Amino acid sequence: MPINTAPNAPGAPEIILETTQADRIGAAAEAALRRFPELAGRLLDEIARARVVPQGELPADVVGLGKEIVYRDEVTGRETIVELVMPPEADIDRNRVSVLTPIGVALIGLRAGASFTWETRNGETRRLTVTRVG
Repeated sequence: MPINTAPNAPGAPEIILETTQADRIGAAAEAALRRFPELAGRLLDEIARARVVPQGELPADVVGLGKEIVYRDEVTGRETIVELVMPPEADIDRNRVSVLTPIGVALIGLRAGASFTWETRNGETRRLTVTRVG
């Protein structure tokens, strides 16, 4: 399973969450603590360090639920397009990625232009950059 190696590291990119989404995501993470303690714990840590804004005030260039995100692997140059959703709405065939996956935890709340370190399933370290949020 890929792991975001730097969500809470010093110098980690700022994350911004809308208050209603923060509440929904937090509840989902707490419900998943028994089954996926490491992943759910990382998501709760991200929520705790986020700057939370009122509903309707999430900047357009910030990753949130239901938004299309394009991110680029800086090693390969490959771009991937996903939509970040709550777990019941996830469908990998439709590029709908759950916020309760490693990449979902890594992406939530990032601005376009933000980069983060990622470890692949093969143990390779990659740098991923959010190139567009729509």
